[in-house]
Amino acid sequence: MRHIITFLVFLFPSILLSQTPYVGSTGQDQGIFMGSMGVSVIDDQTFFTMRMRPELAIGKFGFGLDIPIRFNLDSGEIRKADWDESYDYLRVVRYARYGQKREPLYSRIGDLDATRIGHGFIMNFYNNNVVNYDQRKVGLILDVDAGMFGVESMTNNVGRAEIFGGRAYYRPLFGQSFFLLENLAFGASIVTDIDPDQNRSTADGLTEFGFDVELPIVRTPLVNTILYADFAKINGYGSGQAAGVETTFRGLLGTFNITAQLERRFLGANFLPAYFNAFYELDRYRPGSGTSKEATLSVQPEAQGTFGLLHGEILNAFQLTGTFEKLDDVKNSGLLHMELAVPNTVPSISARGTYDRVGIDGFSDAFKLDERSVAKFGLGYKINPFIMVFMDYVWTFRFDPAGNKYVSQKHIEPQISFVMPFQLAR
Repeated sequence: MRHIITFLVFLFPSILLSQTPYVGSTGQDQGIFMGSMGVSVIDDQTFFTMRMRPELAIGKFGFGLDIPIRFNLDSGEIRKADWDESYDYLRVVRYARYGQKREPLYSRIGDLDATRIGHGFIMNFYNNNVVNYDQRKVGLILDVDAGMFGVESMTNNVGRAEIFGGRAYYRPLFGQSFFLLENLAFGASIVTDIDPDQNRSTADGLTEFGFDVELPIVRTPLVNTILYADFAKINGYGSGQAAGVETTFRGLLGTFNITAQLERRFLGANFLPAYFNAFYELDRYRPGSGTSKEATLSVQPEAQGTFGLLHGEILNAFQLTGTFEKLDDVKNSGLLHMELAVPNTVPSISARGTYDRVGIDGFSDAFKLDERSVAKFGLGYKINPFIMVFMDYVWTFRFDPAGNKYVSQKHIEPQISFVMPFQLAR
């Protein structure tokens, strides 16, 4: 296990803004300067650390870097694991984006921490960096909505061909004066992992494809509701169907924005819904045991289940996303995903967090940190408008060569950060 404890001794500027809302999130043409220097203990070695995460939003563009510079206090050398591959320099780009999801044009390169394709029946809240910070992957998303047709696309790693996904959709009556039907859409999706075991000499690729239809039935400034149905099949294995409803409520003057989704699933044998989920990078292949997620498909029974999602933002102060899915009468089939953000609009307090857990049997089993959990939590207290005391806690995984398996990885990083919002001149 790897433990990191960071003690802040100085301040450096950086900026926070990302796909999942973080402390200090800002609007267009704004930024927030934050940062720190300190001492870190990593695998029983002590490093003097400068950590910079500069981010900036200019119009529809957003940029974020993650620049770790760690000097070994014994040797005086920079930590080699941070810069021992040419790809490490590309990983400095935490993300760069244009637009936002569901806008006519959206693109993002870097961390993919909550990626969905379509309604999430094939890929739902996929995370390309759940395993090891030192081996972070740079992913790519490109979505285009041209009205009558559109596409969603992603790849998890531009440095190495691995996972590719996409959805194309068509609105045959777009722009016509047909009651409700002008936004009827038909979609087709495909996601493939060409190399789950990370070994090019083996033929272990897996592909899943699907079709969907969605129909908006309410479209008003305050309420937007769609009905949808999905079909998906994992090549060489089983298939499943789902039908659901998604509703968005918007408050007057932007006081709140809440989205709720409820989906009923009908799953054939040898099939898993949301096969590419938040844990996929960890489950796709486990070196120690030689097992893979694909191997679990052969024991999946025919089943039915329910999926629910709630996403909300209130007074631009609280932002929460939660999903839960479980199969009827199947033990340890629950899967939970949660995100929370309390940005700088709340006096004195800032917070952020994400939490994922699989194999849940009941409520008492939903909130634990073990081999079935991935978590990132942060809590900050603003001493004054410009200085914040912050604590980050990260629970993830890394590959242990000695044991030839993945083991839990814990980071604990107390910080004192400098925060200064600014407005860009136009």
